[in-house]
Amino acid sequence: MMSENEFIREVNEEYRRDRMAQIWSRYSGVLIGLAVLVVLGVGGWRYWEHAQAQQSEAASLRFEEALRRAKEGTPEDAEKAFAGVAADAPFGYRLLARLRAAAEAGKADPAAGAKAYAAIADDSSIGQSLRDLARLRGALLLVDKDDPGALNALQSLAAPSSAFRHTARETLGLVALKKGDYEGAGRWFDQIAADRETPAGLRQRLEIYVALVAGGPVQVSEATPPAPAAPPPPVLGTTAPETTAPEPAAPETPAPETPAPEATR
Repeated sequence: MMSENEFIREVNEEYRRDRMAQIWSRYSGVLIGLAVLVVLGVGGWRYWEHAQAQQSEAASLRFEEALRRAKEGTPEDAEKAFAGVAADAPFGYRLLARLRAAAEAGKADPAAGAKAYAAIADDSSIGQSLRDLARLRGALLLVDKDDPGALNALQSLAAPSSAFRHTARETLGLVALKKGDYEGAGRWFDQIAADRETPAGLRQRLEIYVALVAGGPVQVSEATPPAPAAPPPPVLGTTAPETTAPEPAAPETPAPETPAPEATR
C-alpha cells in the first residue's frame, strides 16, 4: 500500500515534468538558438585566435627581415622595411616597427625621425609610458640643435613623476654645461643627487658633472715656446765630437801709400 509521503513525492515529480514540458514547448526555439550562438561564438573565437597566431607569425618573420636589413643595409632601406611591417601587422609588432622606423629615419635626418616619434607620442591608443619614451627619443634627436620644442619636452619629462626623469635631467644638465650656464647645470645635477631612485651609474657620472660645475669656466692661456733641447751626452768609450773653432778672418792688407807730389821751385 502506497504511503502518503510516496504519493506526495510522485505528485510533485509529475508536476515538475509537466512544468518542464510546458517550458520546453514554449521556449525550445530560444534555448536552441542560444545553444547555437554559444557554439558559433566558441568556434569564432577559436578561428580568431588561429588567425591572430598566423598574423603574428608572419609579422615576426617580416620584423626579423627588417632587422637584418637594418644591420646590413642603409637606414633608408631599413626604414621602408619597418614601415611595411607597421602598415598591417598586429598591434604589438606594429608599435615596435613604428619605433624602429623612427629610429632609422633619425639616423639619416634627425628632423624626420623626431617627426615620426612625435606621431607615436600623439597616438592615444598607445600606453602613456611608451608615448613618453617616443617623446624622449624625439627630443634627444634635436637637443643638440638647440630646438625649443625638444628642450620643452625634456623639461616636462624631468618631472618627479616621470619614468624618464633621470635621462631628461642628465641631458638638460649637459646642455646647460655646454652653453656655459654652470648655475643652470648645477640645478639639474642637484635634482639628480636628491632623487633616491637615481641609478648607480648616473650617480657615478654625477661626480664628474659636479666637479666640472665647481671648476667653472676653463681659462686658456697661451703656451710658452719650449726651451731648445740640450745636445745628447757622449756615449761612454767614445770621444766627444770636436767642435771646430771658426777660422780667424784674414788680415786686411793696407792700401799702398801714394807718393806726395814734389814741391815746385
